Amino acid sequence: MKNFENFINGKFVPSDGSQRIEVKNPSTGNLICTVPDSNQRDVDAAIAAAEAAQRSWEKEPAANRAKLLKALAAKIRQNVEPIAHVITEEQGKTLGLARVEVDFTADYLDYMGEWGRRIEGEIVESDRPGESIFLFRRPIGVIGGILPWNFPFFLIARKAGPALITGNTIVIKPSEETPHNAVKFCELLAEMNFPAGLINVVHGRGASVGNAISTSSRIGMISFTGSANTGSAIMAAAAKNITKLNLELGGKAPAIVMADADIDLSVRAIKASRVINSGQVCNCAERVYVQRAVAPEFIDKLSAAMRATHFGDPLQDQSVEYGPLINEAGFRKVEKLVSGAIAAGATLTTGGKRDAREGGYYYEPTVLTGCKQEMDIIQQEIFGPVIPVVEVDDLDQAIAYANDSDYGLTSSIYTRDLNVALRACQEIRFGETYINRENFEAMQGFHAGWRKSGIGGADGKHGLYEFLQTHVVYMQRY
Repeated sequence: MKNFENFINGKFVPSDGSQRIEVKNPSTGNLICTVPDSNQRDVDAAIAAAEAAQRSWEKEPAANRAKLLKALAAKIRQNVEPIAHVITEEQGKTLGLARVEVDFTADYLDYMGEWGRRIEGEIVESDRPGESIFLFRRPIGVIGGILPWNFPFFLIARKAGPALITGNTIVIKPSEETPHNAVKFCELLAEMNFPAGLINVVHGRGASVGNAISTSSRIGMISFTGSANTGSAIMAAAAKNITKLNLELGGKAPAIVMADADIDLSVRAIKASRVINSGQVCNCAERVYVQRAVAPEFIDKLSAAMRATHFGDPLQDQSVEYGPLINEAGFRKVEKLVSGAIAAGATLTTGGKRDAREGGYYYEPTVLTGCKQEMDIIQQEIFGPVIPVVEVDDLDQAIAYANDSDYGLTSSIYTRDLNVALRACQEIRFGETYINRENFEAMQGFHAGWRKSGIGGADGKHGLYEFLQTHVVYMQRY
């Protein structure tokens, strides 16, 4: 077992605190490593290092910043297998998906590097003779990045990539559930002599490190990915300093299956969107609204597809489609939602219980039919390999039910009718809509939710500009 430390100002340094956090493999329950539960002084040291580095970093031409990001991307590609193994060991996703995550992380850094020559300001016409109005885009300063555990390695890049290319520096708190991959990331930084202070990583719990970042007056923006409850707590903590927030929170994605849909396609895509990462993805299909005329066929085929899903320990069997849930608390939440739905009248067509194998948090692939709109399983985020199905009369009812949610991140619809698809795009009130395909965003898009799914967004030009602030200059000729 290894005991890892924080990464501050280009070096691994011990925490000022005395408490340690144990990290366990969710597939087996075995202890992997420990990291510090850092304190305020650790966070202050990381912020100081980031502040000192930022002053010179923002003066670097963006093209030079891009070269550094691309060099980091190349370094990551040289280490795909060891990083993927660490991700799978501590988080439980399949090795195939872990490899995709590492590759996508490198691609994302390359993509953000390409923006080095594309960040634009504006020249605005003035009402006054002889005056020019310039709008510049400036870095914010030090960014606080608070990460989730479900795509922990990629989220480092999703926070650090746009932060660095725009001239900011960053202090990152990895999830205490999955810190080892962040250690591997920092080891790569150290190996390539990455400039000190640009990226600093402080381990710890939300109540310690997360709160210290959220309440700091020296943090210019907090970028957080995680639950709505935690996002709300971060907003409250940051309110005193009026700190800018970028929040990607929970989701409750509806999938609408119309009578004219390709049923086999919809089953494949919805299953893929539900079992990826054991259903622990905020943009996963979380509830299905199927038109009554095709409900029996759809339910039979979806139940068969879920029943045939192969799951288990991804380090022991690389053919599995998903692994364990992240921890006991996550497992108990899924269990409670499923049992509550059954008590309220839903019917199991497959799954519905913990798998018999010992040591891990494995939940069977589950389909629930006869669900009602008011059930908790329809209203609350599941975060597990469970699909509740509601039968609807028509598109009007499907759209009304889809929009009846506190969340508004992703959505999908399956139909062969262009008019139906266009109407769904106009009336479904979600940040993203996928038509006849699984739920998975592109780095050049804009991943942003409505309502309790967040503030701001990530990816593409619009995600990049979240890390910039405007400076307007009025220049009068004399």
